[in-house]
Amino acid sequence: MIEISDFASAQIKEMLDAQQNESLFLRVGVVDGGCSGLSYDLKFDDEQHEDDLVFEKQGFRLRVDAKSMEFLEGLEIDYKAQGMTGGFTMDNPNVKASCGCGASFRTATYRGTAKKC
Repeated sequence: MIEISDFASAQIKEMLDAQQNESLFLRVGVVDGGCSGLSYDLKFDDEQHEDDLVFEKQGFRLRVDAKSMEFLEGLEIDYKAQGMTGGFTMDNPNVKASCGCGASFRTATYRGTAKKC
Protein backbone atom coordinates (compact mmCIF):
# COMPACT_ATOMS: atom_id res chain seq x y z
CA MET A 1 0.00 0.00 0.00
CA ILE A 2 1.14 3.55 -0.71
CA GLU A 3 0.40 6.15 1.96
CA ILE A 4 -0.02 9.82 1.14
CA SER A 5 0.00 12.43 3.90
CA ASP A 6 -2.94 14.78 4.30
CA PHE A 7 -0.75 17.74 3.27
CA ALA A 8 0.52 15.95 0.14
CA SER A 9 -3.03 14.86 -0.71
CA ALA A 10 -4.23 18.46 -0.47
CA GLN A 11 -1.41 19.58 -2.78
CA ILE A 12 -2.17 16.83 -5.29
CA LYS A 13 -5.89 17.58 -5.26
CA GLU A 14 -5.21 21.31 -5.75
CA MET A 15 -2.89 20.57 -8.68
CA LEU A 16 -5.42 18.20 -10.26
CA ASP A 17 -8.25 20.71 -9.81
CA ALA A 18 -6.14 23.38 -11.53
CA GLN A 19 -5.93 21.15 -14.62
CA GLN A 20 -9.73 21.30 -15.03
CA ASN A 21 -9.82 17.79 -16.44
CA GLU A 22 -12.01 15.31 -14.55
CA SER A 23 -10.36 12.29 -16.21
CA LEU A 24 -6.89 12.96 -14.76
CA PHE A 25 -5.43 10.90 -11.93
CA LEU A 26 -2.04 10.65 -10.24
CA ARG A 27 0.23 7.94 -11.62
CA VAL A 28 3.09 6.78 -9.40
CA GLY A 29 5.73 4.40 -10.65
CA VAL A 30 9.41 3.74 -11.06
CA VAL A 31 11.56 3.89 -14.17
CA ASP A 32 15.05 2.63 -14.90
CA GLY A 33 17.53 5.45 -14.67
CA GLY A 34 19.81 7.46 -12.49
CA CYS A 35 22.98 6.70 -10.61
CA SER A 36 21.47 3.98 -8.42
CA GLY A 37 19.21 2.37 -10.99
CA LEU A 38 15.59 3.45 -10.32
CA SER A 39 13.86 6.83 -10.26
CA TYR A 40 10.38 7.77 -9.12
CA ASP A 41 7.89 8.75 -11.80
CA LEU A 42 4.99 10.93 -10.60
CA LYS A 43 2.71 12.47 -13.16
CA PHE A 44 -0.87 13.25 -13.99
CA ASP A 45 -2.31 10.86 -16.53
CA ASP A 46 -5.67 10.05 -18.07
CA GLU A 47 -4.82 6.70 -19.65
CA GLN A 48 -5.40 3.60 -17.56
CA HIS A 49 -3.41 0.49 -18.44
CA GLU A 50 -4.49 -3.12 -18.11
CA ASP A 51 -1.94 -3.88 -15.36
CA ASP A 52 -2.70 -0.75 -13.27
CA LEU A 53 -3.55 -1.08 -9.62
CA VAL A 54 -6.30 1.39 -8.76
CA PHE A 55 -6.59 3.25 -5.46
CA GLU A 56 -8.96 5.93 -4.23
CA LYS A 57 -7.22 8.46 -2.00
CA GLN A 58 -8.33 11.60 -0.20
CA GLY A 59 -10.24 13.25 -3.01
CA PHE A 60 -8.35 11.87 -6.02
CA ARG A 61 -7.54 8.67 -7.89
CA LEU A 62 -4.13 6.97 -7.84
CA ARG A 63 -2.81 4.42 -10.36
CA VAL A 64 0.32 2.29 -9.99
CA ASP A 65 1.53 -0.13 -12.64
CA ALA A 66 1.86 -3.65 -11.22
CA LYS A 67 5.58 -3.90 -12.08
CA SER A 68 6.40 -0.82 -10.00
CA MET A 69 4.44 -1.95 -6.95
CA GLU A 70 7.14 -4.33 -5.69
CA PHE A 71 9.48 -1.33 -5.40
CA LEU A 72 6.82 0.98 -3.92
CA GLU A 73 5.12 -1.21 -1.30
CA GLY A 74 5.07 0.82 1.93
CA LEU A 75 6.01 4.10 0.21
CA GLU A 76 5.00 7.24 2.11
CA ILE A 77 4.57 10.41 0.05
CA ASP A 78 4.62 13.76 1.80
CA TYR A 79 4.90 17.37 0.70
CA LYS A 80 7.41 19.74 2.29
CA ALA A 81 7.12 23.50 1.93
CA GLN A 82 10.55 25.12 2.13
CA GLY A 83 10.58 28.88 1.96
CA MET A 84 9.02 29.94 -1.33
CA THR A 85 9.33 26.48 -2.85
CA GLY A 86 8.21 23.00 -1.98
CA GLY A 87 8.13 19.50 -3.27
CA PHE A 88 7.07 15.95 -2.74
CA THR A 89 9.20 13.67 -0.59
CA MET A 90 9.35 9.90 -0.74
CA ASP A 91 10.03 7.71 2.27
CA ASN A 92 10.45 4.23 0.85
CA PRO A 93 11.25 1.31 3.20
CA ASN A 94 12.48 -0.74 0.22
CA VAL A 95 15.42 1.55 -0.57
CA LYS A 96 18.78 -0.04 0.18
CA ALA A 97 20.96 2.60 -1.50
CA SER A 98 20.49 5.97 -3.14
CA CYS A 99 22.70 8.27 -5.13
CA GLY A 100 24.32 11.37 -3.65
CA CYS A 101 21.95 13.72 -5.45
CA GLY A 102 18.92 11.83 -4.09
CA ALA A 103 17.27 11.45 -7.49
CA SER A 104 17.52 7.67 -7.77
CA PHE A 105 17.57 4.58 -5.61
CA ARG A 106 18.13 0.83 -5.55
CA THR A 107 16.26 -1.92 -3.70
CA ALA A 108 17.39 -5.39 -2.66
CA THR A 109 15.36 -6.96 -5.50
CA TYR A 110 16.37 -4.54 -8.28
CA ARG A 111 18.42 -6.28 -10.99
CA GLY A 112 18.87 -3.47 -13.52
CA THR A 113 21.98 -1.49 -14.29
CA ALA A 114 22.91 1.76 -12.64
CA LYS A 115 24.34 4.66 -14.63
CA LYS A 116 27.16 6.92 -13.51
CA CYS A 117 26.23 10.37 -12.22
